Amino acid sequence: MSELAADDSDDRRRSIGARRSPETERAILEAAEAIMAEVGIAGFSIEAVARRARAGKPTIYKWWPGKTALLLDVYHRQKPDTVHMDTGTVEGDVFAFLTGVFAHWGDTGAGQVFRFIVAEAQRDEAAAESLRVYAAERRLQSGQIFQRGIDRGELADDVDVGLCADVLAGFIWKRLLTGRIERDPVELRKVARQMVRGLLA
Repeated sequence: MSELAADDSDDRRRSIGARRSPETERAILEAAEAIMAEVGIAGFSIEAVARRARAGKPTIYKWWPGKTALLLDVYHRQKPDTVHMDTGTVEGDVFAFLTGVFAHWGDTGAGQVFRFIVAEAQRDEAAAESLRVYAAERRLQSGQIFQRGIDRGELADDVDVGLCADVLAGFIWKRLLTGRIERDPVELRKVARQMVRGLLA
């Protein structure tokens, strides 16, 4: 596990409470994944996960404040690592990131899960907080794409990597939520080029 991935895992643990039993945690997450694969969002509940994992509901709620927080951990476990893919250029890294994320959302049930999480965050404060914590972690990770560009001398020293990460996230979230997942590599290269090179002649 990379140092960045380890830090990400530690942050998530602090956000949802100390883990007392790695075996029980693994059983709960595996049960949640299995239920999602079998019945989707409609049949997903903390009760069903508790039965499947043979764990008590109080234990699950101690570690995850609600269904959304648990789903975010399941989602994170399944998400491919496209942030640490170093192609040698920022434009290439952005293209690889976009390709990986849209393929994951389009080829699995992950897109449906994330849309549900975003929807829940609009009506439930606990869900909104879970999403904020997750988005902040992802912002730091995605920012590494642009930090590598600064380190290589490819980008200006005063580039705000967090703002760049926000632009990237804003694009993919909007496409997901409006049903416009992009799979055409020509179009994705165009997006990557415009994000990195800007609009100047």
